[in-house]
Amino acid sequence: MASWSGILSHTNIPLLAECDVLVAGAGSAGCCAALAARETGRCSVVLIERYGFAGGTSTQMLDTFYGFFTPGDQPRKVVGEVPDRVLDRLDAAGAVFLRSNTYGAGTGVNYNPERLKLIWDELLATAGVRVLLHAVLVDVEMADGLIRGAVIWTKRGFFRIAAKRFIDASGDADLCHLAGISYEKAGEREPAQTLTTTFRMSSVNLDAYESAGGKKMLMQRMSDAVDKGTHPLPRKAGSLHRMNAKGCISTVAVRVAAVDATDFEQLTAAEMEGRRQAFVYEEFFRDCVPGFSEANIIGLSHQIGVRETRRVHGEYRLTREDCLSVARFDDKVLLCGAPIEDHRQGRSGEEETVWGYIPGNDAYDVPYRTLVPRGRDELWVVGRCFSATHEAHASCRSMAQTMAMGQAAGMATALSLDKNCGARRIPVVELQDRLRRTGAILETPTRVAETATQAWQRNRVADS
Repeated sequence: MASWSGILSHTNIPLLAECDVLVAGAGSAGCCAALAARETGRCSVVLIERYGFAGGTSTQMLDTFYGFFTPGDQPRKVVGEVPDRVLDRLDAAGAVFLRSNTYGAGTGVNYNPERLKLIWDELLATAGVRVLLHAVLVDVEMADGLIRGAVIWTKRGFFRIAAKRFIDASGDADLCHLAGISYEKAGEREPAQTLTTTFRMSSVNLDAYESAGGKKMLMQRMSDAVDKGTHPLPRKAGSLHRMNAKGCISTVAVRVAAVDATDFEQLTAAEMEGRRQAFVYEEFFRDCVPGFSEANIIGLSHQIGVRETRRVHGEYRLTREDCLSVARFDDKVLLCGAPIEDHRQGRSGEEETVWGYIPGNDAYDVPYRTLVPRGRDELWVVGRCFSATHEAHASCRSMAQTMAMGQAAGMATALSLDKNCGARRIPVVELQDRLRRTGAILETPTRVAETATQAWQRNRVADS
């Protein structure tokens, strides 16, 4: 455990705030958790974030939400309520469209990530969440075996925040790590999933690209470039798609492997390698792909994209068997139909990304217990640090699911305060009732997702 305890005397650190709920990390999961806690129980909520904007992966590196729909020719919508409000705001700004099903992952919801930064701000401010940006979590305060507060570092120095309940939405389980809570670290058993620096290009002639064969043509030319040694690409596959900006595309192509993303020195090297690879791709696209002769990189992801680091040991661990058997749980709080998507290093003759599809284009239940660290009553985990095995995590880390996790955990904190009970003892049936009443989806719809009442879903399909 890497902690400042014993180095800093907490008694000498000023108290900045006291609140009902402290959320560590303002990614999609953390934002939804903060909103749900604040709106459901009128709890006082503080949300801390080390960057200067909210959204995490949704605004730092990606521009498409996956997991809202089951895959297949007749997609069914499996996530709702707070996540829908985000999409409604994007639609009202003309900043969202649906991407057709790719790689069997289901329909993607493409958006403008810069607009999304503003939308997260607006939703949090309207709800009355106290947001602290540029605030880095460095320690926790413990008493009687429970977390009682957190220590943050800011440009003004160190501050303490006291809280009654905590939600770790840090992605890397930083709060749990500081509190000495057990977890499995990616790479300890199976190889950790690879890292990706996404990049965006402008001045792309998408009509010329599609006329030349689009995705199928791109895959062939990538493979040829690697086989012939004309361009030192890190892999034979990769993807690009149009953006919410005319003549612009975004990519998931860079691949950096064998990195412990909790080690700052390894992460430093990975960041540099990701940037190097991005410009190798730029040269390849210009030289080899129709429609890209005048294209340029106009932006790199805010940081390299990390798929997994620490996965907390919860009251229950979601498994590959749960996903592929379409498991049902009495304490379900969300659904997932996203396939297992395991990004690997890739060697000669080996698949680079290994897929495992949910049978029948169905959706499995995700139990509440995966959000509760083992033996804890004051703490929940949401996002990619929730309790799952490597392969189950590779399915349920889609952003729509992490938003649904945040929503469920936020409501659970409010309920635990209402009932004066710990995370393990809340009445889950009542939590499920609250989720359903607000519009969350806990049963796989039998109807196709043709809910034209949702404005963002109407007439917004675009080929990737």
